[in-house]
Amino acid sequence: MKPSSILMAIAVPTIWGFGFAISKVALGEDGFPPILLTALRFSVTALALVWFFRPPVKFFRQLLVISLVSATIQYSLTYTGLDGVDASIAAIVIQLEIPFTAILAAFFFKDHLGWRRALGMLLAFVGIAFLAGEPRVQANLFSVFLVASGAFVWALGQILIKKLGGKIDGFTLVAWVAAFAAPQLFLSSWIFEDGQWQALQNVGWVGWAVVAYLGLIMNGVGYTMWYHILGKHDVNQVAPFLLLVPVASVTTAVLFLGEPLTLFVVIGGSVVIVGVGIITIRRPRQASLAPEAKVED
Repeated sequence: MKPSSILMAIAVPTIWGFGFAISKVALGEDGFPPILLTALRFSVTALALVWFFRPPVKFFRQLLVISLVSATIQYSLTYTGLDGVDASIAAIVIQLEIPFTAILAAFFFKDHLGWRRALGMLLAFVGIAFLAGEPRVQANLFSVFLVASGAFVWALGQILIKKLGGKIDGFTLVAWVAAFAAPQLFLSSWIFEDGQWQALQNVGWVGWAVVAYLGLIMNGVGYTMWYHILGKHDVNQVAPFLLLVPVASVTTAVLFLGEPLTLFVVIGGSVVIVGVGIITIRRPRQASLAPEAKVED
């Protein structure tokens, strides 16, 4: 890989990891309800992209289901969980997306796991179990459960995307999933949350800056660079860079949000990353569900 491609491959997980952590800033008593924040994020993405990509009318039914699962349900669970637990903890737990995806791929596509990937899954779950010893986790187990549930639903969404068989290009998929997801999320927020109008009136410029970052930078710029790299290099060359996502998230949470970096977080997070790395870094012919499906929250 050329130096420019390496820098871009580092920038993408940094953008995604930073965005996930700073989402915490826009949540809470002085910010947006979590589902509303997600609705605004996808609205910004849709409004920025749909004008440039022809509507894939033939696949609207599939996109409706995909948006419901991989956007509305998944992000509602993930961000509601993030609202109740430290961003550094959530950033590690959300990495369960990868072992969950491997398990579902084995079930739906008869993907052979092998001993290496089975070991990676075991390590990932052991790391999460070790993380459970952290007092901040024990005090917010339900929130951690919501984040883990979001990881599982994300994996299910990737199975649905895989079943499209590449019939829709990545940019069109991102644009129109966002367009379908935004109204679903606004409706979900109306049903399950309250205080939306007060939040819209009272949230400061930082909250709106986070919304713009999530919709334009994290979704728009991040995906643009990611698909550019994938178009120039082998998947197995660029997939390992995704291991930087939780590193960037935890670093942001510690440096900018003031979250403590405890021994449980360091050891548990390291074991999870090693496990995810074992699952992700493999020969291309072994991958029935390619790592390019991995996106960040």
